[in-house]
Amino acid sequence: MKSSFSELKLRQLDATLDRWRNADLPPRPPSGWIKAVREGLGMAATHLAARLGVTTSTVTRLETSEAADTISLGSLRRAADALGCELHYALVPTESLSDTLENRALTLARRQMASISHTMALEAQATSSETVEAQARTLAEDLLKGSHRALWKEPVRAKSAT
Repeated sequence: MKSSFSELKLRQLDATLDRWRNADLPPRPPSGWIKAVREGLGMAATHLAARLGVTTSTVTRLETSEAADTISLGSLRRAADALGCELHYALVPTESLSDTLENRALTLARRQMASISHTMALEAQATSSETVEAQARTLAEDLLKGSHRALWKEPVRAKSAT
């Protein structure tokens, strides 16, 4: 059973993430932020290298690795500090965490109900699709009342395109 504390944490995190999701954040420049900010400041790569205590070729590798999405978070943070910037980092779900949990519970419930419905149909006891969906929604609500960890125990397989 979920505690009201974990429910509160979920709501607070969703509210924080919602601000990020709704923010009008600019896309990363193709050359990466390090190079864009450095060039915007009129700073030569050699000057950034001196501020970081590295060689100019290391700055070039940092800029290249950022543009290629292979830079480490620590390296990006050090470069940001050397450029007088703050690094803002977040994982922003495409939908609220609450919606993700509800969708996951409904997917699991529908899968379970499909198995039960199939068995009932084989025994000439089929029920309507509306009844099955209503039962799946009830089951999903019950799943959400339990531990959220249980929702992730088994992977949901992607539907095949056959």
